[in-house]
Amino acid sequence: MQRKQFLRAGVACMAGAALGPLPWAAHAQTGPWPNRPLRLIVNFPAGGSPDIVARAVARPLAEALGQSVVVDNRSGAGGIVGADAAAKAAPDGYTFLLSSGSAMSIVPLLNNKLPFDPGKDLVPVAGGARLELFLVARSDLPFSNFADFIKHAKANPGKLTYGSPGNGTSPHIAGEMMKSQAGIFTVHIPYRGSGAALQDLLGGRLDYAFDPGIAFQHIKAGKLRLLAVGSAKRSPLYPDAPTLNELGLKGFDAGTTHGFWAPAGMPAPVVERLNTEINRALALPDVVTAIRALGADPHVLTPAQFGRVIQEDRDRYAVIVKDRKITQD
Repeated sequence: MQRKQFLRAGVACMAGAALGPLPWAAHAQTGPWPNRPLRLIVNFPAGGSPDIVARAVARPLAEALGQSVVVDNRSGAGGIVGADAAAKAAPDGYTFLLSSGSAMSIVPLLNNKLPFDPGKDLVPVAGGARLELFLVARSDLPFSNFADFIKHAKANPGKLTYGSPGNGTSPHIAGEMMKSQAGIFTVHIPYRGSGAALQDLLGGRLDYAFDPGIAFQHIKAGKLRLLAVGSAKRSPLYPDAPTLNELGLKGFDAGTTHGFWAPAGMPAPVVERLNTEINRALALPDVVTAIRALGADPHVLTPAQFGRVIQEDRDRYAVIVKDRKITQD
């Protein structure tokens, strides 16, 4: 059974703060919101990029609200388990969700029997981080650049394996996009999170992966090779690394946006306050540093803007999902 992992993000409340508690009370509480700790569900395990973004924001959010924010990792089924838990939570302002972008933009395309309706049971609250993906391979393999990687894959069909955080996640879809455009055949191995896939890549049980930004220390140490950037633009962390679009896979963009959601029915003033405080947190130097360490950028958005971003990504990914007949099984 997946173990819950909790983090007390800290409590700091300054008397007379400019933004005090909202003069709104839910049926199940007395007094203004918030008057007890909040739970932030993350739908992937600790150590992955969604978890890193959530924990970076949780501490300043707790300080701004004057209540601790408890991070609750609920992984499984490509993010469905955690998203479902949030969708079914009471909309009283005390439970919300940090979801990977793929769980909201891709997974609904793959599974028409979700235990919740993403368009009705969850509402967008705020953006978090726009994630780029990085094509990395083991450094002991007989290629050191993308062109030679493709030659090796074509000469050895079905021999190379790649890992992802699960079926339907953006690293999985990126892998299928690359296979389709480059005309290669490799084998996908799904995991319960990007951290687990990375460990098997380092352990020699996988050959390559689309990394969401947690493998940089291993690239610097020479254990992994960075072959290309799998998103629309070059990374400022690795300005010499070309994008797959530059390398001939025209229009290749596997970027997604991690962000915050709430159970449908959460009072609008609470959603507005959460959006305001999350956006303020995303501008703080420590939070910016944590997000950029993933090769990502903070994504400050209104709830409506965030909803549109997810829909645009969903429309873009629908093409490859249909073309490759990808399912979540």
